[in-house]
Amino acid sequence: MSFQVSIASSGHQFRVSEGQSILDAALQQGIGLPYGCRNGACGSCIATLVSGDIHYPQGAPPALEESSASKPVVLCRAHAASDLVIAVREVQTNPDISIKILPCRAEHLRRLSHDVMQVMLKLPETERMQFLAGQYLEFLLKDGRRRAFSIANAPHLDEFLELHIRHVPGGSFTGHVFEEMKDRAMLRVEGPLGSFYLRDESRRPVIMMAGGTGFAPLKGMLEHAFHTGFDQPIHLFWGVRAQQDLYMDALARAWSQQHPRFRYTPVLSEPAHSVPAWQGATGLVSDAVAKDYPSLDGFDIYMSGPPAMIETATPQFVAHGAQLGHLYSDAFEFAQDVLDKIKRNG
Repeated sequence: MSFQVSIASSGHQFRVSEGQSILDAALQQGIGLPYGCRNGACGSCIATLVSGDIHYPQGAPPALEESSASKPVVLCRAHAASDLVIAVREVQTNPDISIKILPCRAEHLRRLSHDVMQVMLKLPETERMQFLAGQYLEFLLKDGRRRAFSIANAPHLDEFLELHIRHVPGGSFTGHVFEEMKDRAMLRVEGPLGSFYLRDESRRPVIMMAGGTGFAPLKGMLEHAFHTGFDQPIHLFWGVRAQQDLYMDALARAWSQQHPRFRYTPVLSEPAHSVPAWQGATGLVSDAVAKDYPSLDGFDIYMSGPPAMIETATPQFVAHGAQLGHLYSDAFEFAQDVLDKIKRNG
């Protein structure tokens, strides 16, 4: 059995199954609702019940005692007992997201390539970090330094926060991740941060361009788009040096088979270093985009990767008709202390 839930302000509707919380059903169907702890304590997900009946299988949550709202519903714990109409603010833009400082655990570490590590962060059981697909977080290190990394998973898959960390020569933190960090290491993070996220209300076709681990936030955006039924065509270009640097190439190729409106073009800048011999696109990834799309008017374009790639691509794409208001970018800068160390070492 399932029931229909309607949101009074927007008219958005979704189905909630028996045994499923209203919040979980909404998030799984791409409806962005506010939440915090997801255990009924913080009150971030409280809505107003306009009509219908709900119940709490685990008992009345603590947040109800603190609420002064009329007919409050704690969505992370409430289950539907009939069709519902609720009044609640939907999460749609960056200002709707609460930035938090939280402890976390590096639950799993897995090498994706010779110089990229997948790190799966686990937050405390009583916490979640609500974010938009494409945003990033920062590690807060004990000496006051901060290190930023994009979140590589989609918001509906928030049991872990997935990061792709590339080993930077001279980088003390990435060196620690690769050489010393163990599973279940304790860390502290702040997030989510940034205005680089998928504008999923847009009806424009999408071009995504990644350089190296710039693939990470685009992966999160793509998983979100596939999950929510985003129906505009998307073409991902992923530029790296050699074939071994396409650390999730099989995943991107699988997407191109599973989703008819998704295309994938990997681009190698140094194909001679690839074994076996590379037969695909070569050169600068921005040139590959411009070659395939001589006119970029009418596209939303997302660019993520080294600053030099984005600085080269932006005027190039504008010259091909792209509109600056529809160019979104996330440049991966080295932290200043890492740059200083690299310079000292020549």
